Amino acid sequence: MYNILICDDEKDIVSALKIYLSSENYNTYEAYTGKEALQVIKNNDIHLVLMDIMMPEMDGLAAMVKIRELNNIPIILLTAKGEDTDKILGLNIGADDYITKPFNPVEVLARVKSQLRRYMQLGGGAVKTHNLCIGGIELDDKTKTVTRDGDIVNLTPTEYDILKLFMENPGEVFSPKTIYNRVWNETSFGSESTVAVHIRHLREKLEINPSEPRHLKVVWGQGYKME
Repeated sequence: MYNILICDDEKDIVSALKIYLSSENYNTYEAYTGKEALQVIKNNDIHLVLMDIMMPEMDGLAAMVKIRELNNIPIILLTAKGEDTDKILGLNIGADDYITKPFNPVEVLARVKSQLRRYMQLGGGAVKTHNLCIGGIELDDKTKTVTRDGDIVNLTPTEYDILKLFMENPGEVFSPKTIYNRVWNETSFGSESTVAVHIRHLREKLEINPSEPRHLKVVWGQGYKME
């Protein structure tokens, strides 16, 4: 299943695009500013971006420049009829295509499919080896395996995703709400107790002494981090 990021400061447009894309079994992520889009791309395996140009905090063109520093995923700009200059500029600095608002659902799906097909044919979907190591804990994101001092540790998919989040950001403190949003991709209602249970299970599987963890630490009043 392909992951598509929809970035537009108009929530109605984001909702409409989600409906179109979900009907074709695409998995969607949302962002309403350029900065939010960069964060989503940093923390998720995104295959294509639908990006509005005019947005607060960081506009679509500035965000696109930053995205191009990270990877070469397809970017389709969402433009208004009078933004011809921005369309040309966007294509010149890295956009793959553009769709003019108001858009036709059939056109959106056709352009998305076309860009994804080209991207995959060029090897964009190839699995990348991603090895992380902290202390005696090693995570191989290619084989989806975790070891502690060389011994295989069996984690549930959720435990694996939480551990990967920590190991990709050593020392960074994550609140339960942030962890829940990143791992479950859902509104964080009741997140604190849910996350706490999974952290406890991770400690039991990874720490020599779970009651005095060396790696998965709590920062009182703020959240959790990995050292």
